[in-house]
Amino acid sequence: MLTPVLNTYKNAYSGLNQRMWLLSLVMLINRSGTMVLPFMTLYCNSRGYTAVQGGIAVASYGVGSLAGAFVGGKLSDRFGFYYLQFVSLFLGGIMFIILGYMNSFVSICSMVFLSSMVNEAFRPANSSAIAFYSTPQNRTQSFSLNRLAINMGWGIGSAMAGVLSEISFKLLFWVDGLTCITSAVVLLLILPKVSVAQQHHNHSPHITGVKRQSPFKDSAFVIFTMVTTLFAFCFFQLFTTVPLYFKEQLQLSKPVIGIIMAMNGIIIALFEMVIVFRMEGRRPYLRYMLYGTLIMALAFCMLNMPLQNSVMVATIAILTITVAEIVAMPFMNSWYIARTKPENRGQYAALYTMAWGVAQVAGSLSGTSIVQAIGFTNLWWIIGGICIMAAWGYNFLHTRQNKLG
Repeated sequence: MLTPVLNTYKNAYSGLNQRMWLLSLVMLINRSGTMVLPFMTLYCNSRGYTAVQGGIAVASYGVGSLAGAFVGGKLSDRFGFYYLQFVSLFLGGIMFIILGYMNSFVSICSMVFLSSMVNEAFRPANSSAIAFYSTPQNRTQSFSLNRLAINMGWGIGSAMAGVLSEISFKLLFWVDGLTCITSAVVLLLILPKVSVAQQHHNHSPHITGVKRQSPFKDSAFVIFTMVTTLFAFCFFQLFTTVPLYFKEQLQLSKPVIGIIMAMNGIIIALFEMVIVFRMEGRRPYLRYMLYGTLIMALAFCMLNMPLQNSVMVATIAILTITVAEIVAMPFMNSWYIARTKPENRGQYAALYTMAWGVAQVAGSLSGTSIVQAIGFTNLWWIIGGICIMAAWGYNFLHTRQNKLG
């Protein structure tokens, strides 16, 4: 009985080259210090700022990510993903440490913006690196391994953050910053350098789609980014209004919130690779995005469950959101990467990353504002409805993508 399970795990992790594993190790080190963003609203609250101001601080991160993604995509295609990843991680780490010493609300938001701009320039370069180290046959698997590293780090970081925040919020900024700097140094030490010429001449076979020079001329991709913005708008509530809801409405302590939030990363780390391996090739990618988005709608509506046990409500909701992530998100990267060329991959990755940045800005500001105006209950119904709209969008794109090109 145990042998088939072990073989499934073995097959799910096989076929990836050494550089992909090393890149994921860098990501694991980096994300193990992810503490500032998940606890930003609570940090602002501890400094005497309102929930709306906490949302503005998180939105500042989203605005910075837009600028960082745009610049990062251009720089990745022009100068190469290798050194851009290093510079982004190293400087971003320094900025996180500086952020912990900001006092006024304006200085906090300004430094959050700068930190985000530098850190998020990493994402398009990292996506280009994953595409470079993978093949069309194992691309989803490669992105899933990267997500595994991210979520393992997220689990470690969230659990530690809940404990460290009880001691001092300043520790969160130091740990986040030092792990970024450490991962930058490790990247230089363990990953062979890749020149721009090598990057652009990685002409591996593509899967589908007509390859255009500009992502803005790819109508199917433009629609995809718009729909994904709706998905991400809902998903980012996990970092803003969900922790506030756990604290203010469910009356959970910060360590308990950290543990429950950490479940998301731990479950993804244990099961996503295997689930994606079994799902790969059985349905079109856009179908999986549709299913995952509907599950996420259910997850947010579950926060309105009339249960007496607050821990149970929080746990069930986080578990359901985790299932939604596993079903939808690994296939998003593979879908758009298949439409790229090595020379414009960074620009596609930038626009995709910018969609998440727009969602972070809008979600952070809108979520906390809605809570203040009409309460958490109405917010969860609204978020559930937006998820259903996004699911319809993925279904529309699935049925029309051949006409769109």
